[in-house]
This record gives sequence, structure tokens and C-alpha cells, in this order.
Amino acid sequence: MTTLATYRSSRELFANLTLRELRSKYKRSFLGWAWSTVNPLANMLVYTIVFKYFFHARLGPGEPSGLDVYSLWLLSAMLPWNFFQNSVMTAISSLVNNSNLIKKTYFPRDLLPAANVAAGLVSHAIEMGLLLVALLAFGNYRALEELPFVVLLVFLTALFGLGFGLMLSVLNVYFRDIQHFVTILFMVWFYMTPIIYPIAFLHSRLQTIMKINPMTDMALSFQATLYDGTHPGWIELSYFALAAIALFVVGRSVFNRLEGGLAEEL
Repeated sequence: MTTLATYRSSRELFANLTLRELRSKYKRSFLGWAWSTVNPLANMLVYTIVFKYFFHARLGPGEPSGLDVYSLWLLSAMLPWNFFQNSVMTAISSLVNNSNLIKKTYFPRDLLPAANVAAGLVSHAIEMGLLLVALLAFGNYRALEELPFVVLLVFLTALFGLGFGLMLSVLNVYFRDIQHFVTILFMVWFYMTPIIYPIAFLHSRLQTIMKINPMTDMALSFQATLYDGTHPGWIELSYFALAAIALFVVGRSVFNRLEGGLAEEL
């Protein structure tokens, strides 16, 4: 409740910080906001060629949508993953990049990583909107029926990323190796999450191990709602929701404990 009250009282500053991030994201770029769709489409093209045409991976039609398009299945989980990863990576350096602002005046410091997550959320909304149009174009009208679950999953992904970003951003002030370590972590984490391959391809014992990873349930839930056209499994949704809330609480606690020395460390 204290966090919500802080954000409410600082909503104008939070909005300005978010707008600043949005304006600077593609500043002096020829394609501008088009890059928010070019990057995931390029990844989709590479993984589609490798897994579908080189490894001859076959998904089978979605149940009950009947959709059988690997590219759309891939984007259903890859776009949320990219949103999560980009939010955390930009949040990590938000305090260090705004050291002059932190030293000059007081304001809730957690607004800086939160603004990065909010800016990423705007880009993600555009990407998901385009994906929804593509799903409808291929005849998957059931995705519209599951739209409330998609909105809930996007919110939980943002909460998960914000908690992770809060914790790592303040730790990065004290230990600058954090941002380099997290780059490697995300590379391993991506392949340990069933985004570019179906989890059914794995041995049952390995599937059980991978289910410990909350992002596995994130990917499965998005694939269920968008590609299969059905609601996500309640166990998967509940586990991901609990993980997102828990990480946000831990991230806030770590941030509150360490933010007192930010000005001195920066």
C-alpha cells in the first residue's frame, strides 16, 4: 500500500520519466518505432528457418484453435520474453545512468527502473496488438475470447520484471559486474525456457525440472491463450502469479534497504 501511495503521489514525475524513456529509445533512428517490430520479426525468421526447415520440428495444430503456424506459436511466447528481458536490462542501468539526477534532488528512486518497465510495456502492447491481428488473419478468433487472460499475463510479466529490475538496479550500483553477469544469465535462461521448442519434446523428468522455472509457466500460459485459444492452466497461472508477486516483494525490500546509500555510491 505504501508503494502504491508513493507512485500515486509521484504519478506526474513517473509519467514524465516514462515519456523520456520512450522518446530516447529510438531517438535519431531512421526506422524509429518500427524497430520494436523488426527485432522480434528477425528473431522469428531465424528460429523458424532453423527449427522448422533444418530440424524439421513439427508442432501439431493448436487445441482447440486448429492453428498450425510455427512462427505465430514462436511469437506468442517470444514477445513476452523480450519484454521481460528488455525491461530488466534497461532497469539495471537506470540508477547509474541517472546518477546526476539522484545526487541533485530527492524523489522516489524506484521510479527510475519502474519508468523503464513502463516504457517497455508500451512497446510490448504495440507488438502484442500486431500479433493479435496476425492471429485473427489466420483464423484464430478464439484469441479474442482469451484477451482478459492475456492482459493478466502481461501485467504479471511486468510485475515480475519490475521486481527483478528493482533488485538488480540497486545491486548494480554497489557491484557493477551485475549487468554483465545478467547478460549471460538471460542467454542461458532463454534456452532453459520452452520458447523456441515445445516442452513436450523433452523427457518427462527434464520437463519436471524445467517447471521450477517460473518463465516456463509464463511461456506455456501465453502459448495457451494466444496460439491454442484456450485459458491457461490454473496451476501454471497460479505458480507464475505467486512467483511474480514474491519477486516484486523481494525486489522492493532489497531496494528499500540499499537505496539510502545511492547518492554516496554514485
